[in-house]
Amino acid sequence: MSVQAHKRQTVAPVTIRPATLGDLDALVALEHAAFSGDRAERRAIRHAIGSPSMSLLVALDAEDRSILVAAAALERRKGSRSCRLSSIAVSPGRAGQGLGGIMLDAAEADAKAHGCMMLRLEVRADNGAGIRLYERHGYARFAILEDYYEDGMEAWRYEKAL
Repeated sequence: MSVQAHKRQTVAPVTIRPATLGDLDALVALEHAAFSGDRAERRAIRHAIGSPSMSLLVALDAEDRSILVAAAALERRKGSRSCRLSSIAVSPGRAGQGLGGIMLDAAEADAKAHGCMMLRLEVRADNGAGIRLYERHGYARFAILEDYYEDGMEAWRYEKAL
């Protein structure tokens, strides 16, 4: 059995849907569990839930839909055919189960559904798992942003035509 086939078998079943205000507390908790810095604040998450120019997708455990295990946030600008993936967060307890790829696929589908032809994102230069995920999904690095994160880390900008 190949490693990839084995990984596919360990993917946790989830249900993906748009976030609602009822998810707000769980989304704030996920943000704090998944990121040590550069976290979205509660009011920004609340804004994203109701924004016509944003999509906030959540992944719920398929067996217990009260457990939020991952989220992805996308931003669109009026008149632009490009979309920005601003965040993918996976519950640390569910890391390694393929949820990052599932959320990335869902984000791409959402961007396409909103008429976008390009998805762009930034990733910390020291986030090896994130970089591997994006490159495996066909993203190409096109820029480096110095001193991008609050701790001074640079960001690598990636894009993919949808």
